[in-house]
Order: sequence, then C-alpha cells, then structure tokens
Amino acid sequence: MAEATIAAEKPAEAGNGNDMLLEVDGLVRHFDVSPPFLNRVLERTGRRIVRAVEGVSFSIRRGETFSLVGESGCGKSTVARLVVGLYPPSAGTLQFEGVDISSPRARRENPTIQSRMQMIFQDPYASLNPRWRVADIVAEPIRVHRKGVSRTDVLARVGELLRQVGLSASDGEKFPHEFSGGQRQRISIARALAGEPEFLVCDEPTSALDVSVQAQILNLMKRLQKRLGLTYLFISHDLAVVYHVSTIVGVMYLGRLVEWGPTKELFGAPRHPYTRMLLDAIPDLEMSGRARIPVAGEVPSPIDPPPGCAFHPRCPLASDRCRQEVPKAVGSATAAVACHAVEEGRLPPWHGA
Repeated sequence: MAEATIAAEKPAEAGNGNDMLLEVDGLVRHFDVSPPFLNRVLERTGRRIVRAVEGVSFSIRRGETFSLVGESGCGKSTVARLVVGLYPPSAGTLQFEGVDISSPRARRENPTIQSRMQMIFQDPYASLNPRWRVADIVAEPIRVHRKGVSRTDVLARVGELLRQVGLSASDGEKFPHEFSGGQRQRISIARALAGEPEFLVCDEPTSALDVSVQAQILNLMKRLQKRLGLTYLFISHDLAVVYHVSTIVGVMYLGRLVEWGPTKELFGAPRHPYTRMLLDAIPDLEMSGRARIPVAGEVPSPIDPPPGCAFHPRCPLASDRCRQEVPKAVGSATAAVACHAVEEGRLPPWHGA
C-alpha cells in the first residue's frame, strides 16, 4: 500500500488483520472539459482537464465508518462515485476484499462483489423515480440480484425493509411525492438495503434535510450499521455530522487527502492548517469565548491547480518549499498528515487542545 494509505483503526477485540473490506490506492480521476477540436484550433487553446481526484489512497475495515470531509469541489463525491463504479478511474486501483474492481470489465466479471455495495445519494427528491410506487422502487434491487423470486416474497421483503427504516408496509403503495424529505431518504436507505449489501457509500445523505430530520436519519443509519454489520464510506462537508457518525476521518483539499486519523484524535488535535481552519469555523455552542475564524480565500480551480501544496495560497504557514513541492504523508497508516510545516516542526500548538 502506498504511503498515503488510510486504514480505519479497529478495536483490539474485533481486529484480526484479515477484516480489510475496501482498499483504494493512488486513485486518480480527470475529466476532459475541453471545447471541440475546431474551437481549440481557432482559439489556439489547449485541452482543459479537471483534476478532480489526484492520488487518493485509503483503506476501510469491516464495520467501520470512514468519512471524507472538505469544502465543495474538493473531490469527495467523485471518490464516492469511483468506489461504486459510476466513474472509471483514470489511474489507481480499487480492491474489495482483495479482489480488483478498478475497471468496468473487472466489475462485470465480479457481479457478486458489485452487488455487495450500494449508494445513498444526496438529494432524496431527485434520486427516486417519481412515476414509480415506493414498493417498485425498493423492489428493483431484489428483482435484479435475486432472479426467480416470487412477487409475494418480493412484496413481503419490501414491507420488511420499509418497517426497518421506520415506515409502514402500506407506504409501498404511495408515490415519492407523497412523502417528506426525511421520509424519502428513508425510502432511499430501504432501496439500498434491498440488495443486502455489506458496504454503503453515503454521499451527503442528510445535507438536503432539516437539522431535526438529519438527526433522525443519522441515528437510523447508526442503528442499521450495528444491527446489520454494515460498513460506511460517508461523504460530508458538515463536521458536526462527521463527528457523530465516524470512526476515521479523512480531510480532502483539491483532490488530495491532506490529513486523516481517528475521529476524536483528529478533532482534538488537528495538525494540518486546513483542518484547523475548518474546525475554527464551527460555531462555538459551548460559549467558551474562543474566537471563531471563517475559512479564508477560495478553493483554486481544479483545472489550473497551484504548484506544490495546493493549499499554499490560503495557508498562513506557507514557505517557498510549499509553493514548489507537493507534500508527502507523514505518520502511520491510521493517522497521518501531508504538510511541510508539520514535517519541519513549524506548526504552532493547537489552541483547542
């Protein structure tokens, strides 16, 4: 595994060294957004490439929740789509229980592995077919992955899944527009569970919901994880949500992982200047009197990223080395940071400690 590998920390009584579920190594995804060839010739411009993900590596053990956080545009959702196969990677590898699923061909050759992972999308209003009844929406994965199952058994399973997420079996006769946002997300979770997955990729599943409803959905997901033994890759920009659900947190900036570690360790003693800026922007609900500093500056364009450390235009600790050299991860497999200031001992003490 590459130096920037993240491995979720397993409790001593559960970890046995053989419970690694997902391994991502050197994952890269570029998007060509160039104008047509003739336009480029006439305008004398080159290709335009969006560098959405640049060499991301991490591992997740069975039963853990690994969260990716960062500002909009940092590549979190692209990583989620790469993991479930909605995008093929430009480079790098993906392994599920040691089986390579990096290419579309590899996924076709391992359909049972592909069926063991599902995705919960951000917008419950857009991710459900408005012309289908809820029972048909939830039943679709069952019909795809379990051929020959009778309609009676399918409907019985749909009713069981709806009850499992806090709805009733009779709700299966309704259409999505008859439900609130929180109820629609429960339907999305039921649909994801219909294929009996072991691994769920959750792409900001609560960001479109009211705060009170967010708490209900998060508590539901934690209960389901404990009851069904699920493993989560959780994508979010909300640090409060991440703290509530995560075992391991990885902080992304402009397509790269800049810091990762166990949740309490990262929140209690962050080392990367970007992580500290994100935590400083959280409202001080305990009224401690500590100053809250908004995250300064803008995320650079992934089409034309800065040289060296991508964070250096916004970093108060940036040096000439930061402007020229991409930092490498320093630390262990379970907690590390990619920052020249940390490596050189220039990082001031964390005021939140």
